[in-house]
Amino acid sequence: MTLSKMLLSAAGLALSAGLAQAESHMSETADKRIALSNNYAGNSWRQAMLQTWQEIGAQAVADGIVAAADAYTTSENQPTEQAAQIQNLILQGYDAIVLNAASPTALNGAVKEACDAGVIVVSFDGIVTEPCAWRIAVDFAAMGREEVDYLASRLPDGGNLLEIRGLAGVFVDDEISKGIHEGVEVHNKFKIVGSVHGDWAQDVSQKAVAGILPSLPDVVGVVTQGGDGYGAAQAFKAAGRDTPLIVLGNRQDELQWWADQRDATGYETLSLSIAPGVASLALWVAQQILAGEEVPKDLTVPFLKITQDNLDDALATTPEGSVANVTYSLEDAQQVISDAK
Repeated sequence: MTLSKMLLSAAGLALSAGLAQAESHMSETADKRIALSNNYAGNSWRQAMLQTWQEIGAQAVADGIVAAADAYTTSENQPTEQAAQIQNLILQGYDAIVLNAASPTALNGAVKEACDAGVIVVSFDGIVTEPCAWRIAVDFAAMGREEVDYLASRLPDGGNLLEIRGLAGVFVDDEISKGIHEGVEVHNKFKIVGSVHGDWAQDVSQKAVAGILPSLPDVVGVVTQGGDGYGAAQAFKAAGRDTPLIVLGNRQDELQWWADQRDATGYETLSLSIAPGVASLALWVAQQILAGEEVPKDLTVPFLKITQDNLDDALATTPEGSVANVTYSLEDAQQVISDAK
């Protein structure tokens, strides 16, 4: 046998072995039940996240990969309520809980109870610090720093900034805000002259910004967390103030507003956020752990960035009222796991 044929034969055997292993892993989880515990559904990002979970979960059940992939959302964004929900999911006999947490620490007791009961816990977006759980997140602090880096590239003379934060007390909000303030320390020609919580929702953000604007000096830029840029723009417009450079968060209404402003005045900005489809990655990671795969406790995924160059493409593929998204496959999850190793 020639060397080339030997290599092809070896590659074929490796591929067959890999496929057999993948099929084995799927069959190993065919009777496993996975639940999503979600703390909040009051904005377009969370709605897109839940839709992604439902679509991918339903297909995984239809394909016989898992027995269930159910989603549960608490009525209030309260750690105590979500802790009770986790305890109920343990009692219902779920094999894994995928968790978007209301607090990085307040749920640790309930998460430890789940682990002690043999339940796999995979947290994402809003992650938990309990060591027995897995965590999937973007580097939210880096996202905040990148916002200020971008503003510095566009506004070299600096100026006053307005910060719009997310849900108070949530890990994501704290990390993005930390990154923004770190960025301002580096680019010290900028000064944050006001900060409001917009809860990652356009209507809340618009009201909050409208309330603080009368007390603010001229603002050259707005740093945000997602779900708040369009609301901020409407508040500035209603107040009769010039539109500052607003960093956006990949929501369809923001992207449409951006495209309209670009066409009318040449307005240019940046939009970035974690993709709601990270929920699908969390589902597959849970499935891989249940299948016996060795998975590192901490996995990092990149945030989804939209620039002037790809705005039209992003807008064309983002449904009205939704968020620019990326859905992860089982193969994507396996690659993320491999990269982390």
